[in-house]
Amino acid sequence: MTELLALLDSGVTSVEITQAYLDRIAAVDGELKGYLEVNAAALEEASRADARRRSGQRGPLLGIPIAVKDIICVRGMRNTCGSRMLEHYRPPFDATVISRLRSAGAVVIGKTNLDEFAMGSSTENSAFGASRNPWDPSRVPGGSSGGSAVVVAAGTAPASLGTDTGGSIRQPAALCGVTGLKPTYGRVSRYGVVAYASSLDQVGPMARTAEDCARLLGVLAGVDPADSTTQPVDVPDYLAALESGCKGLRIGVPVQFLEGLDASLRARLDEAIKLLGQLGATVVEVSLPHLSHALPAYYIIAPAEASSNLARYDGARYGLRTDAPDVQAMFRATRHDGFGPEVKRRILVGTYALSAGYYDAYYLRAQQVRTLIRKDFENAFATVDALVGPATPQVAFPLGEKADDPLQMYLSDIYTIAVNLAGLPGLVVPGGFDAGLPVGLQLIGPPFEEGRLLAIGHAFQQVTDFHRQRPMVATA
Repeated sequence: MTELLALLDSGVTSVEITQAYLDRIAAVDGELKGYLEVNAAALEEASRADARRRSGQRGPLLGIPIAVKDIICVRGMRNTCGSRMLEHYRPPFDATVISRLRSAGAVVIGKTNLDEFAMGSSTENSAFGASRNPWDPSRVPGGSSGGSAVVVAAGTAPASLGTDTGGSIRQPAALCGVTGLKPTYGRVSRYGVVAYASSLDQVGPMARTAEDCARLLGVLAGVDPADSTTQPVDVPDYLAALESGCKGLRIGVPVQFLEGLDASLRARLDEAIKLLGQLGATVVEVSLPHLSHALPAYYIIAPAEASSNLARYDGARYGLRTDAPDVQAMFRATRHDGFGPEVKRRILVGTYALSAGYYDAYYLRAQQVRTLIRKDFENAFATVDALVGPATPQVAFPLGEKADDPLQMYLSDIYTIAVNLAGLPGLVVPGGFDAGLPVGLQLIGPPFEEGRLLAIGHAFQQVTDFHRQRPMVATA
């Protein structure tokens, strides 16, 4: 985005830039399926941005096209959530993050593909077809914000918004070789974002660089009266903080992250740790003793919240309605026809965990485990300033490889889920390649220390070129 803003300052118009991205979408997105809908009014929005520039206005994103995950409401555009249930829903309002993008001058260029209701790790669960990884179209881009990662990696948008409930920004960022930030829970408003698991969901930026993510987060962050979970914490100047780098910081490596880690990914991690040391950080080992319980705890808490949030889709109030002889039959038919297999699976698991006689045994214990995991992180951050580790257990895997094995699919998020349970910020930056496929490096910080993570990521990107490398994408 820095280069685009320089072009705009030199006289290139937002209409010209937006048209170039629309042309690129037409050329390559047919195969990749990063987008579910391109904004028919994008050039009109770009023209308004140009008018603001001609009048002397300036803004951090004025005239920059941004793609948006199709679970975030944009007035007048479809908000399908990757589901037949909301296939024709067009919200009459903007989510708070969209209102903030518009105030900063951004152009919404389109809505991106995702796993249905953000439930998945490969974007294969979309009711409208799977997205494909630009580095190898026979492989997944990760999920659930797979489309948002694809459009940045393929150069069909300079940046995008995703959501992260268990790793859904960081995991696809890692698999597609882009930078993605999951902010602290409460840092960014969720108003206008369709809920999956309300105590875990967060909106965050995806872009080429930590610098671009810093620019976007500065626009998105802050208290929102429409979302009571946002916190009254000052929003720092993230761009200014980038230059603080990582000199003098203590960065911890959780030993549990290293157990069983693939040898090639371990080699990339070791190289990254060595670089951080050369940049002036002191890297030490730390322990998160309850980390192994994060995955099972997450897959009780998140489905439980999903079973409650998705109860509203019954044909009576929102989205799809399948007619039937009576109300109960209509409810059953609508939910049968509207939801895909993974959403149904999580609703069933969540309903079971919340049912009488099982609540204490499953949901309550999972919440107790969540507290232990949060305390593990608090203890670690008493001795270090940030944590570093892998983002995924493997590089992008072939389409269909895990489609019939939910447990293996869930394990794709084994390094990211604990961060959501603890409500912490996490940043993934490109950390190298394995057999020609991107490998992500994950940084984790204390609450509301996104600026520190972005500064470390920026310093790392000043001495590496992984984020500058581009996949060879075939054009139509």
